[in-house]
Amino acid sequence: MSQDPESTIRVRTLFLSDLHLGTKGCQAALLLDFLRDVDADTIYLVGDIVDGWQLRSGWYWPQAHNDVVQKLLRKVRKGAHVVYVPGNHDEFLRDYIGTTFGGIEIADSRVHVAADGKRYLVIHGDQFDMVVRHSKWLAHLGDWAYTTALTVNTVVNRVRRRLGLAYWSLSAWAKLKVKNAVNFIGQFEIFLASEARRQGADGVICGHIHHAAHREVEGLTYLNTGDWVESCTGIVEHYDGRMEVLHYPTMLRERRAAEAFEPEIRRAVA
Repeated sequence: MSQDPESTIRVRTLFLSDLHLGTKGCQAALLLDFLRDVDADTIYLVGDIVDGWQLRSGWYWPQAHNDVVQKLLRKVRKGAHVVYVPGNHDEFLRDYIGTTFGGIEIADSRVHVAADGKRYLVIHGDQFDMVVRHSKWLAHLGDWAYTTALTVNTVVNRVRRRLGLAYWSLSAWAKLKVKNAVNFIGQFEIFLASEARRQGADGVICGHIHHAAHREVEGLTYLNTGDWVESCTGIVEHYDGRMEVLHYPTMLRERRAAEAFEPEIRRAVA
């Protein structure tokens, strides 16, 4: 998809997490189009950008994944300030906190001050996942189960497409329907909101659980960036400080609908 300058969305800040570059589940082509469509003064990469867990077990790095990295570096060269906050899948970068690579700053967390003066704690969030902190073997098992679910998902949705049915996510269904998973998400949100309050922030922007959200939790603003494995979402801060979750597949559908309707409008006003 070529970039149309008129359709480019310009924002103050872009927050992305859970790209999982280095895995077959990463939707790198869509992500590359998104990065062409959205420009930001500041970009936060909120963890699990590169999947070190998967790369250690088997190397997978197609050209599309390299293109994403090059696109981010190109944005740095054009003046964007990029801050990389590592997560658990790219925890190897936590050894380099405080350093800068290729113009990308590595930070353990950051308090971002929005245009309206609100302060947001930016952190991946795995520090508040008790499974990741205390039972790493179980976290790896969960990661394997998630990867397996994505593989099953691919087969199921191939059949659904042939039947003319919409995309359906097995893992998203499981997370929202299984009681323990729902409880985990709720507790995760509360823990993150509490940490933001402890640091004197008005809200938190995180990733980790692959579940995009924008809501009030414990009196603070809770924002989760989602992921680029299934949901293809990110958070943007507009120049007035307003925060918004962008769901890229929805953006593309709306754009195609507008393009299809445009000839009708032209005929109507001719």
